Amino acid sequence: MSIAVERAIAAPRTLRIKGRSLLPIVQGGMGVGVSAHRLAGHVARAGGVGTISSVDLRRQHPDLMAQTGKSRDKELINRVNLLALDREIRAALAIADGHGMVAVNVMRAVSEYAANVRQSCESGADAIVVGAGLPLDLPDLAAGFPDIALIPILSESRGIAIVLKKWLRKNRLPDAIVIEHPRYAGGHLGAARIEDLDDARFDFPRVLEETFQVFRELGIEREQIPLIPAGGIATPQQVSELFALGASAVQIGTPFAVTEESDAHPNFKRVLAEAKPEDIVTFMSVAGLPARAVRTPWLEKYLVKLPILQRRAKTRTDCTLAFDCLENCGLRDGVEKFGQFCIDHHLAAALAGDVQRGLFFRGANALPFGAAIRPVRELIDYLLYGRMPADLQPAAG
Repeated sequence: MSIAVERAIAAPRTLRIKGRSLLPIVQGGMGVGVSAHRLAGHVARAGGVGTISSVDLRRQHPDLMAQTGKSRDKELINRVNLLALDREIRAALAIADGHGMVAVNVMRAVSEYAANVRQSCESGADAIVVGAGLPLDLPDLAAGFPDIALIPILSESRGIAIVLKKWLRKNRLPDAIVIEHPRYAGGHLGAARIEDLDDARFDFPRVLEETFQVFRELGIEREQIPLIPAGGIATPQQVSELFALGASAVQIGTPFAVTEESDAHPNFKRVLAEAKPEDIVTFMSVAGLPARAVRTPWLEKYLVKLPILQRRAKTRTDCTLAFDCLENCGLRDGVEKFGQFCIDHHLAAALAGDVQRGLFFRGANALPFGAAIRPVRELIDYLLYGRMPADLQPAAG
């Protein structure tokens, strides 16, 4: 390890958003129900940015599922999900107890995107994080809430330039930008095609430098918008190298999903923690984006049948689960090149710990603590300070 990296690990920088001084750690939003109030609240309590995934949160609340579990009333389901989102935000803020920030991740691709953004603002979230599409209208949706941080997730400098120019015309700048590398991240990825995932235009050194050049061209100070790389980051050395390139913080997803405080089912954590490199697969999601997950029994069978399913794709009169979770859905809309499965159904199965039928999103790289399930605080201490828990350190030989 170089002296520069050792010094960076010993004295990590401070992330500043909306006048707050934070640990330079952002916990990525993971749905359905993987990052809800417990995980987000504990990451914020530790001083970082904890993120609630807004997708179908009713599944975290038995009373709300009792109302909607078998319902095909779209308006009821959407209304109940907003109630669940409100509960989760308030519960996370209570755990955080004034520390860090509690953010809400809203996918631009979901049909209730605008409603989820507005509810997050009204419920008191500290920040709104939006990926899976260009959030060009986010400043408009949050216009009445100037104290809430707005953070887009993008993958290349071209998209960053488009968002900055559009937002500047609205007299608003992002309070930070997450730069997600699709080669390594889990869940939905920021590339149009699977073949594009390894493209050099997504490499962190290139995107950071090109983004700083966009800042210069637009008259934006380098320190004005924190840049936060995400995807495949799992060691203090990686964190320090990104800081040296000009990053202000890092976003971490899968390693937080397997912490003790994660809202996920124990089986979910085990599937992610025990997955080997050959178990992780990239495929086209029903949302029309590449996605990365663990090759479970259902996914294995689905991928074998996919060519047949795509040839048979046709427009359906209604959504499988009635509430049209996605704005564009390959299964409902009959889009042959998209995935052909009900994503909410299989993510819900994963939330319930159903290893046979669940869809378990996961990043590509090895986890910091291997298959061990450890507390949030230990993960943060390792990533920022290089402190490996004593019982996980290799024995002296």
